[in-house]
Parts: sequence; structure tokens; C-alpha cells
Amino acid sequence: MLYLPVRELPEGGLIAEVHQTTDERGALLVFTALDRLLDACGKNQPWKLIETVALDSIQETQPFDIVAFDPELPRNLLADGRIA
Repeated sequence: MLYLPVRELPEGGLIAEVHQTTDERGALLVFTALDRLLDACGKNQPWKLIETVALDSIQETQPFDIVAFDPELPRNLLADGRIA
């Protein structure tokens, strides 16, 4: 099981947080524990619990190059207790 930070879409629904790395690869952000997600992203970050096998279906709809496990996010990416 993984904790996936998500973004709420204006029209409804959720989308996974995929961010570009400094070398311009798409990184899917995932966390191995809820407290790690909240510490890294903020207490207001929406999230979803997924099974590891769900990564394949996310890859189909939101292509990414790497999976970033428990990443430390730069503070400039955060606002109001969540990923901006």
C-alpha cells in the first residue's frame, strides 16, 4: 500500500501529483506512510491510499518517468499546508 498525494480537479475528481525533476523527468510522488506524506506535503494535502499494482493504471493516464518514494519537497512547492 502507498499513500498518493493528489490534486482535486475543478470539475471534480482527483489527479496524482507528478512533478518535474531538475533533469526534466516526470516524478510520481508516493509515500510509504501517511505521517511521511503529511510531514512532506502539509496537513491539508489531499491523498489517496492505493495498492502498488495501481501504479500501472496511473502510468497509463498520467505518464511518469520515475516513482519518487518518500521525497523531501522544496518548501517553495508548498502553500497553505499542501502542494501548491
